Amino acid sequence: MEIKVGEGEREYFNGAIRKVETTSSVLVSSSKYLNNGELRNLIAQEMLRRNGPDLPNTAYIPEVAQILIMLEDFPRVLALFEEEKARLPRFREWCDKKALADFKKDEVKDCAPGTLGAALYDFMVNSGYELDVFYREIQVVNDLTFYLRQIALTHDIEHIVTGFGANHGGEVALLNANLHARAKYFCPEFAGFFGRISAYLKAKTILKDALHYPEALAINLEAEHQGAIQGRNWNYPIMLADWRAMTDWQIADIREELGIDPVPPEGLWADTNRLCNEDDPAYGEQLMEAAE
Repeated sequence: MEIKVGEGEREYFNGAIRKVETTSSVLVSSSKYLNNGELRNLIAQEMLRRNGPDLPNTAYIPEVAQILIMLEDFPRVLALFEEEKARLPRFREWCDKKALADFKKDEVKDCAPGTLGAALYDFMVNSGYELDVFYREIQVVNDLTFYLRQIALTHDIEHIVTGFGANHGGEVALLNANLHARAKYFCPEFAGFFGRISAYLKAKTILKDALHYPEALAINLEAEHQGAIQGRNWNYPIMLADWRAMTDWQIADIREELGIDPVPPEGLWADTNRLCNEDDPAYGEQLMEAAE
């Protein structure tokens, strides 16, 4: 069977295209992102490939993140920090305090049950994952480097307090919650800066699900929706929370303070990695029940 896009459709969608002449001997665009050959190749690969056992879903995130951050206009980003600190007292306090959430096991081993500290201790001892997963070599010398170091340390803390688990649905929901919360709080240009890598991760995940993993796509769309609802209910972006000051707080009290509502049922999407990660031992097995 042959399916063709006709000339009428081409004219409707492409009719405004105009050829722009150039004397350049290499590919050149008005987009600094398109001009970066390594980024073009990585994004094409990571948005179109399967999550095979030889190349897991998380492959090349560090490389894409490195390229995106190095393509930033750093003087403009630093200026935005100053502009938004002048406008937003809570953001200014967060930047000035620079309370890194670089928790160690011994700091939280004696925290009471139900507290953030107890949850962090359990995570560090039993999960098999590391709390410190990114930008480990960055030295905090200004607001930008503090932001980059802090968000690498707090990703799994955000999983704990939001109830969005470290699984396919939970990762999508947390990405979307942060995107919505930051877009509400910061000016659009600054929210765009904060959302670069999140938008990439969201885009590649939904396209791969749509192309290869239809059951995962259904979870993806549900998680996007629930993440948006919760994120828009946050009192402020939870990246601004002082987690060190909340170590001995009950998680329920933290959720009330931050406006984390609704909290998903415990274990929601727990088995959803098997829907799209071909290196998962249970890949391809049906979930016990359909999503509601």
